[in-house]
Amino acid sequence: MGEEGANRQLNVLGEPLSLCCKDPLTGFYRDGYCNTGPMDLGTHTVCAALTTEFLEFSAWAGNDLITPRPEFNFPGLKEGDQWCLCATRWLDAHKAGQAPRVYLQRTNIKTLELVPLEILKPYAIDLS
Repeated sequence: MGEEGANRQLNVLGEPLSLCCKDPLTGFYRDGYCNTGPMDLGTHTVCAALTTEFLEFSAWAGNDLITPRPEFNFPGLKEGDQWCLCATRWLDAHKAGQAPRVYLQRTNIKTLELVPLEILKPYAIDLS
């Protein structure tokens, strides 16, 4: 097992976490995975396929993910991008009817401490 594989966390299905996205490069650690750790106070663990509705909701809620921020090497996001979202922001969007669909194989098991799997499953893109 390579070094990257040795550091892989589990997804909400109890399997090794799959890559969320490299372009744009996502993840709290900017490694493409929705890995988390003690420094990740926002729990950036939900791999989502972004929608315009969610991005507008997030901006309204105080987290503008649309505007590029070159000083933080952040390109700005658009509909169709995949991104590791904060679990609580995704849950807030769910409650408001604005949650984007998610990739369960790419969503960190830590999410389940904040969002029940039963709530995530109807949004799953990769559940057969």
